Order: sequence, then structure tokens, then C-alpha cells
Amino acid sequence: MQITDGAAAAEVLAGLMVSDEPRPEFAEAFQPFARLIGSWDLDVSWYDDDGNVTRQTKGEWHFAWALDGRAVADIWITPSRAARPTDGDGEWGLTIRIHDPELQAFRSTWMGPKYAFVMTFIGHPGENSITLDAREPLAAKTRWIFTDISESGFHWRNEDEDAEGTIIVRQRFVATRPAQP
Repeated sequence: MQITDGAAAAEVLAGLMVSDEPRPEFAEAFQPFARLIGSWDLDVSWYDDDGNVTRQTKGEWHFAWALDGRAVADIWITPSRAARPTDGDGEWGLTIRIHDPELQAFRSTWMGPKYAFVMTFIGHPGENSITLDAREPLAAKTRWIFTDISESGFHWRNEDEDAEGTIIVRQRFVATRPAQP
């Protein structure tokens, strides 16, 4: 099949990328992410080294089963598409998560195209949480943590831990399900 039209190619790619459900052999492993599937409205806050809020905006986050139900993919957008006229252009981040049975953990890769930034993580579920530890040799140890996960909301934070063990929160998202029309 040869596709040369951009719209047709996008439709084919979207159809191949997104799945209706996890494959049966992956359903149990991906259970920690199951409640995240769907769309979320975000209240986004950035922090300085002293813990002061430096910026706030609205965002959006969309999760789906992907790659024939063998992965979980998400796209977060900040500012949200609706907030861009007032808050300016921001970032669209794409994450692909796969389960590694040997590690009994998730391998996760996040890509931010605006700044050509890529981060890889190893993720582990906890009690109503998921912690993703960055794998790159960064100046600080970076973690992305989902907490308080429910059908109607969750919290997410990006934190760094310096060499002395001081934790600095860099960003927080408060996620809620969008109102249904």
C-alpha cells in the first residue's frame, strides 16, 4: 500500500498507533496505568529552587493503549490548546511505555520535540502511585511521580534530588477528567 497524501498517512498512523485495549497477555502488567487511559484537564505549576511558584497555566494530557495493546502512550500539552492564545506556545510531550518482564518494571521514553529533548525512565508501581526514575546521567536525579490516582483525577510531579539528597519539586500537574457535554 502506497500512501502519499498527508491526511491519509495520518489516519493510517493513528489507526496503527492507538489500540482499543491492552492485549490479554499485557493487561495485568499494565494495570497501574489502566485508570489513566483517557483525557485529562491539567492545572500546571512550575517552581523555582526555593519552592516558589514561578508560572501557572492550563494543560491537557491524553493516554491510550498503543502498539497493538502492547504499550501505553500519552501526549501532554502545556499550555493547553485552549490556553495558547493567552499563555503562548508551549510543549507537546509524547511518552511510550512498555512493560519489561525481566525487570518487572516499565521502560518509558518521553520526547519533547520543541527542544529536541528525550528522557528515558524505569517505572515501578506503588500503592496508588507510579514512580518513574530517569536513566540519563543528569545533574540531578530526576523522578516523575503519579499519585492519588483515581477515576476522576490524579497528581503528578517532576522532582530532582541533588547530590546531598535535597528534593526540589520542579513541576506539578493536578489532573481532572474533563466535563462531559
